[in-house]
Amino acid sequence: MLSGRMMDRPLLVIDILRHAAEAFPVSRVISRAVEGPVHRYTYADAFRRTARLAHALGQLGISDGDRVATIAWNTYRHFELYYGVSGIGAVCHTINPRLFADQLDYIVNHAEDRAIFVDLDLVPLVEQLADRFGSVRHVVIMTDRGHMPRTSLKEALCYEELLEDRPETFDWPCLDENTAAAMCYTSGTTGNPKGSLYSHRSTVLHALGVLAPGVFPLNRDAVIMPVVPMFHVQAWGQPYAAPMCGASLVLPGARLDGESLRQLMESEGVTMALGVPTIWLGLLAWLRQSGESLSTVTHLLTGGSAAPLSMFKAWEEEYGIEVVQGWGMTETSPVCACGAYGSVLDAAEGDERYVQKLRQQRLFGVELRLVDDDGQSVPTDGITQGELQCRGPWVIDSYYDD
Repeated sequence: MLSGRMMDRPLLVIDILRHAAEAFPVSRVISRAVEGPVHRYTYADAFRRTARLAHALGQLGISDGDRVATIAWNTYRHFELYYGVSGIGAVCHTINPRLFADQLDYIVNHAEDRAIFVDLDLVPLVEQLADRFGSVRHVVIMTDRGHMPRTSLKEALCYEELLEDRPETFDWPCLDENTAAAMCYTSGTTGNPKGSLYSHRSTVLHALGVLAPGVFPLNRDAVIMPVVPMFHVQAWGQPYAAPMCGASLVLPGARLDGESLRQLMESEGVTMALGVPTIWLGLLAWLRQSGESLSTVTHLLTGGSAAPLSMFKAWEEEYGIEVVQGWGMTETSPVCACGAYGSVLDAAEGDERYVQKLRQQRLFGVELRLVDDDGQSVPTDGITQGELQCRGPWVIDSYYDD
């Protein structure tokens, strides 16, 4: 074999934020804090605070391969944890606080999380289960000293105090790109929830995949709001894709009602937002009732479940906003396919246009096929049914410790 003469540089998560800080230093991360106010800073600011977080994690004894759980909403502190935890070689384990108590108990213990970072309003959930978390050594409440609650959690730490007076630079390790970076559990299978363990390589490639033309309208002039939670398959990759291309990132926190979303979209000039159909149906109902509109949003991405055709029509015909259907799973990082674009869609008329938008086109790098009970491929004719199989560089090969 004649090898190419190319440098061997690993694909690492922390390099996404490093790139954003250097190439797009004034692009911003805006988030509605759990405490109430809207917080704004740049990617350069975020990179400096992430370095401080990395030093703090080291002091807590977090090291290579340790799992660090987050039970939190979409905020700037959660964003910092995405990068700080993975950057030092540990694993950022995002947990859905809406799961049943027994599922949360199972997930934390199965993952053997060493620390839990929890948002202020979710502290009671951790208090309820803390005695059942056998591997957890530290609980950090994601707030400042002035908002620290009275809690039954033993030796609970304050996030902002943890970062205080730490250096704003860090000697980030040059990890193997196949090192685990993040973890999500799915309750969509039989039996107990199952863990998908993502690598640095798979995470970076997934971000590059969704930045390809014809997938999401992402660029340095875009302002992206992932309403989909950061505990739902990493907010569909947006905390990585947005800084990679320089798009500003708007994180809505815990307030996901129609009025709150509309106010934040308008004040920050959001151009694209991502969420499940129930979010967009709720916002649609609020806009109709209030008589308000969205002046800057051009695209809404929907996924997580099938969206009704009527929703596509309503947004486009009443508000001039294009709705794009995506498809994926926890096991696929998650995006595998996205709604139709180009000449096929342009040529469609009437309701056929919306039917076409429900048919996703797979991303480069992902292969999809339908097979019968004998494992033989069946026609992709829109009629024949079969079992869907996926493979690609951001698709898991097995569940974690299953």
